[in-house]
Amino acid sequence: MSIRKESFGKTAGGEKATLYTMTNKNGVSVSITDFGAAIISIKTPDRDGKFDDICLSFPSVKGYETTVDNFGGLMGRVCNRVDGAKTVIDGKEVILEDNDGGKTLHSGNRSYNKYFYEVEAYGEEGEDSLEFSRLSPDGEQGWPGNLDVSVTYTLTDDDELIIEYYAVSDKATAINLTNHAYFNLNGHASGNVLDHKVWIKANAFTPAGPNNVPDGKIMEVKGTPMDFTKPKEIGDYIRPFCEKKAELGEHNFDECPYEPIKKQHGYDHNFVLDIDCDKDEVELVASCVSEKSGRKLEVFTDLPGMHFYTGNWVNPPEEMKDGAKYDFWQGVCFETQHFPNACNVPSFPKSVYAAGEPFDSVTIYKFSVI
Repeated sequence: MSIRKESFGKTAGGEKATLYTMTNKNGVSVSITDFGAAIISIKTPDRDGKFDDICLSFPSVKGYETTVDNFGGLMGRVCNRVDGAKTVIDGKEVILEDNDGGKTLHSGNRSYNKYFYEVEAYGEEGEDSLEFSRLSPDGEQGWPGNLDVSVTYTLTDDDELIIEYYAVSDKATAINLTNHAYFNLNGHASGNVLDHKVWIKANAFTPAGPNNVPDGKIMEVKGTPMDFTKPKEIGDYIRPFCEKKAELGEHNFDECPYEPIKKQHGYDHNFVLDIDCDKDEVELVASCVSEKSGRKLEVFTDLPGMHFYTGNWVNPPEEMKDGAKYDFWQGVCFETQHFPNACNVPSFPKSVYAAGEPFDSVTIYKFSVI
């Protein structure tokens, strides 16, 4: 295996970004930049052996400075939503940036995908790794505590991308790290993902409350469009409502009878995974298959939740990688995580860590062909 370095452009302030590419013995490659520890490219073969890039991204660092779509980036200190843009930790009120209509999304407009990271590359037989690390100082984004944070990406000869998250603070603080990669198993510029078949190991999800944030309720998926306990196409339920939008520049989700999907124009929800997090072991929690290309993605994690997002609002005005123009529902995210707003909901699995208590988690994306 090998790791290649190349320029990924300059920021508006003139800082140079670097792109690192790992390639395994099968030719599968993963490219990551030191700006935002963002995954820029994942190249895998289809059933005919043809390689294509299945990860949506910008062509250079420039797009990542202002993106709201967070293509492939590391999200933190607390990913997803916090209601009221505030919480209480150790009896002290924590005030966050309100960047999403009365709530905080991904800890504010400058999430962890908009910082530079120190990089260490290393490897052993059958795998190569890239570790991205930085110190998030006390008060950054409003969160208490100096947080040492790192994310390590490892590409194996078994075509697995292993993501290891580690963070520890000198004060009690909330920690919830994830990656925001968008996948399109037909190729990043191939159109929408409505034909992708998805399975999720979850019998429940956390519906959004009045401010579009989970408030403690847990709802069973059985008998609803949220049920992915058996594989089904992403578009099975939403296709009648979203195709009009894609083709005519307008939408008809007002006609959707299922409120959680009507509100989000597709899937944008946290699923309650049916795994035993106390075992501290990764488990298979989701799969995604394109019968068109033959590519298959499997997701493993040790965290209690996974945000399933079908790119309902993704429509960047700029030209993307390879000259592509992305549109709605053109990528799908599998964001492993603690539940959104867990720092404000005592009944949810905890996301607040004591001083010196590490957040230590692993997510694996495994690529194969059916």
